[in-house]
This record gives sequence, structure tokens and C-alpha cells, in this order.
Amino acid sequence: MKIDKALFDSVSAEAVKSPRLRMARDMRTTPQDNSQRMLNAIEPGTELPIHRHRTSTETCIVLRGAAEEIFYDGNGNETERVVMRPSSDCCGVNIEVGRWHKIVSLEPGTVIIEAKDGSYEPTSPEDILNA
Repeated sequence: MKIDKALFDSVSAEAVKSPRLRMARDMRTTPQDNSQRMLNAIEPGTELPIHRHRTSTETCIVLRGAAEEIFYDGNGNETERVVMRPSSDCCGVNIEVGRWHKIVSLEPGTVIIEAKDGSYEPTSPEDILNA
């Protein structure tokens, strides 16, 4: 699979049509691949909860557009914001295990790649912060 503008355009078009304003594309080559690598097209206005990953670091890199990663303490207080853009001083973040965070799309057509250890598991309720 080529990771190119045509792929970004395709995933972004799906995100625009989605009621959630986002769409993921699995980048694994087989279901037995024990990692998570996915493209995520995220549009402005998509709502992602504050969450954490207790068993894996998460790497997030903006491939197109712009996004902001927002970090929180366990009480829901904002602790840091990082704006990410390709070809800028910061194009991505490596998020420590257990760190509360969420991402916000700053531009239409934003596409990120996310990578985590282990097989995909939906975020459990105890890993979502209702601040």
C-alpha cells in the first residue's frame, strides 16, 4: 500500500461523510499482526474523549493538516498543549503509558498516523476521563 495523497484524500473523504467526522484505516498487513498502526483522518469538530493507554506508549504523527494534542492530569486539568504540523518544528508526539490526552483537528483534511503496541482493544470506561 502506498501512503500518498490519493490515500489521504480517500480517508479524508470518508471522514467528512461520517457523523463522527473521523475515519481510521488499518495499516496492518494481516489480522495476526500484533501491533496497531493506523491512519486516522480527523476533521475539525470531531469529538474525542480524554483517554489514556495503560499498556502502551502511543506515537502520533501528523502527515497532513494540523492537530493539537492536549494533555491532562488525572483530575481533568489541562497540563500541556502541543500543535503538530508536517514540516514544522513539531510534527508529532510520543505519549507515555498512562498519560491522559486527546487530539483536536485544527484543519480540514488532517491525517495522522498512530502506532501502539498490542492488538486493538476498544478504550474501556476506566480509561476515559469525564472531566
